[in-house]
Formats: sequence, C-alpha cells, structure tokens
Amino acid sequence: MRILIIEDDPLLGPALKTGLAQDGYAADWVGTAALAEHALRVEHFDVAILDLGLPGRDGLSLLRDLRAQYVELPVLILTARDTVADKVAGLDAGADDYLVKPFDLDELTARIRALSRRSSGHAAALLHAGTLALDTRDHRATLAGSVLELSPKEYGLLETLIAHADHVVPRARLMAASYGWEDGLESNALEVHIHNLRNKLGKTRILTVRGVGYKLISEPGE
Repeated sequence: MRILIIEDDPLLGPALKTGLAQDGYAADWVGTAALAEHALRVEHFDVAILDLGLPGRDGLSLLRDLRAQYVELPVLILTARDTVADKVAGLDAGADDYLVKPFDLDELTARIRALSRRSSGHAAALLHAGTLALDTRDHRATLAGSVLELSPKEYGLLETLIAHADHVVPRARLMAASYGWEDGLESNALEVHIHNLRNKLGKTRILTVRGVGYKLISEPGE
C-alpha cells in the first residue's frame, strides 16, 4: 500500500514515514500543498494523510481540490484541530476520516487499513482467494491454514494482488503500491519479489501477463 503524508512538521513527517515503513507500508512525505499536488499528478497513492495547518495554503482548501480531482482517493485528516466544528468542516470538505494529534500509531494504521478496505470494496479485514487468506490487521497470510513467512515487500505485493484476485494488476500499479521515492530499487526488483511469492504460494498461483502485469489466481488449475 502506498501512502502520501502531507505534513509540514519536519520532525513528525519523517517519523511518521519511518513508522509506516516499519509496519510494511510504502510511504512518501511532502511538506506543502504544492508538493502534494505534484506528487499526486505523477504517482498513484492508496491513501493520503493530510495535516490542516500547512504553510501558504490551508489543508481544507487543498482537500477540496483533491476531492474534486481524485474522487476515489481516501483522505485521512491528521491535525491538532480538535473542536467539533473543525471535525465537521474537515468531513464536510471531503475527508474520509479525522484523527486528532497526539495520536497512537496503531490507531492510525488501523484507520488506514479500514479506508483502504472500503476504497477497494472489501469491508472485512480478512481477504480470501481460494485457500489463500490475508489478515490486514496483523499482516498475516496463510495458505491452506499454514502461516506464510513473508517479507514486508512480499506482503505488500500480495495484499494488492489478493485485493484484485483473478484480475490483472498492471506492473506500474504494483510498483507504485510497494515502493516509495527513497527506496533503493533495482530494475528487476518486482520480478524478484514475484518469484519469491511463487515459491511460497505455488508456481501457478501468480500468472504473468506479458507487457501488462500479474494476476493472482484464486483456484489454480480450475
């Protein structure tokens, strides 16, 4: 999952990016509304975390523009503004969720997971594709009841693939969901992780659609 953090605090922004990365998310941080708009024009993000007190332009103004241009992008406001009027204004401006600082990282990630599930059409935290199951609450995957040992990148790829099981996921979409700007990325990194997933899931579980991307098969052989 790829997350855009829009936060002007030079301590909180990087700390939040690091915390989310340690929890298996690909996260990028920008400190202004202009940089956020540029990032969204050139990259795909699954969730945006938005501070309201941005320099030069208020977060609510940015939110209204984002909602008009990126209708399906889940936006979570993360701010110190804690009055009921502030919350109403943020939600009415188009936010999908509202969390007040100071906050607990576990609560933030739980809200991110909920937003991502709803945006992808999955209400439950447990995703299934045949005998393959993935619990987004604790980043735990099982195959026929046996726990799979996955690296953070493997988990991220599997989460995207299983959310679109039996449909082709474009290579660019998988890359965007799994790698941030600062990730050291080899040209064949995606292929290496897909190869490792096949070793753990079964050789026929993930199909390569040449020139397009990859497809996770719910029931191989059927």
